[in-house]
Amino acid sequence: MADFSAAAKPAARPQNPNFSSGPCAKRPGFTLDALKDAPLGRSHRAKGPKAKLAEIITRSKAILGMPADWRLGIVPASDTGAVEMALWSLLGARPVDVLAFESFSEGWATDVVKQLKLPDARVLKAPYGQLPDLTQVDFSHDVVLAWNGTTAGVRFANGDFIPDNREGLVIADSTSAAFAMDLPWDKLDVVTWSWQKVLGGEGAHGMLALSPRAVERLLTYKPAWPLPKIFRLTSKDKLIEGIFAGETINTPSMLCVEDALDGLRWAEGIGGLQGLIARSEANLKAVADWVAGNERVRFLAETPETRSNTSICLAIAAPWFTALDAEAQAKAAKAIATLLETEGVALDAGAYRDAPPGLRIWGGATVETSDVAALLPWIDYAVDMVAQAF
Repeated sequence: MADFSAAAKPAARPQNPNFSSGPCAKRPGFTLDALKDAPLGRSHRAKGPKAKLAEIITRSKAILGMPADWRLGIVPASDTGAVEMALWSLLGARPVDVLAFESFSEGWATDVVKQLKLPDARVLKAPYGQLPDLTQVDFSHDVVLAWNGTTAGVRFANGDFIPDNREGLVIADSTSAAFAMDLPWDKLDVVTWSWQKVLGGEGAHGMLALSPRAVERLLTYKPAWPLPKIFRLTSKDKLIEGIFAGETINTPSMLCVEDALDGLRWAEGIGGLQGLIARSEANLKAVADWVAGNERVRFLAETPETRSNTSICLAIAAPWFTALDAEAQAKAAKAIATLLETEGVALDAGAYRDAPPGLRIWGGATVETSDVAALLPWIDYAVDMVAQAF
């Protein structure tokens, strides 16, 4: 093995080495003291705790600029639970197009085709780094997509490809997009996310936002399959209104609730949505400026307009790396991520297990641009050091 101490190390180090893409870095200045008002040991149905759950809903809607006639609820099982609730509750009334271009959107395609077994489903695929051909999407169908591909670092630049007069619903997994990107609410019908991404909250809780068109579907269509209790959004042909007022389906963690509120208050204090977006875009720019002219790395996302400002995915482009076979590339990429972790400059920065070998740097708003800038020379160092072992 190579001697990793042979080359000069960068002088600066990130103050916070947490670059995981979920759970993500806590907001700057976070301490456990921020959770001191958590109503631990209380029922989530009691007046005070229920008010905190409702506060998450109202603050989230306000920061995101969600239309007043949308419904927003807190649901079990993180973003995954929110997406599954939407798929199992809403699909089946129309044919379905699923846009699959990374691991999570591939997972939604598997649910639609192999679990729900919908007969009129199409999967429009693209390799990592690209979006599917959007001209092939039929918007008379329901459409399922991930607004930001967390494991590919590819996002939709805008919603212009979605017609205003669409017949089907657009269901958008937005877990690494919400609070970091301008979501086109008029182009979407279901939007989901979790607390553990852009605002750095703790996991296990999801958010499900429904447009009036989605609510109408719930009230006029009944799936042919049985729905587990945690998926049910209606009762006796009526919307379960409590879900959208802080009456959660299952028992939430009030510690996580307090943490989510702390993140929302912090977001308000830095300028709301535009402040959050600006911080994420600054992180992306720092990486983009470094990648330009860098022979060691490249963006996995091929088109600049579709590069994520949250899950920033990098492929190793050094000639020694690209000359390796697939198995050796996987080992080399893991060695690079391990070296960064060993040095304490980037924790959990390896590419997702299903993605091409490389690195993934979380650039959401809780990450300081100064920390991103301090990390980048370390990636150069790690690529050069690992080269000695291959």
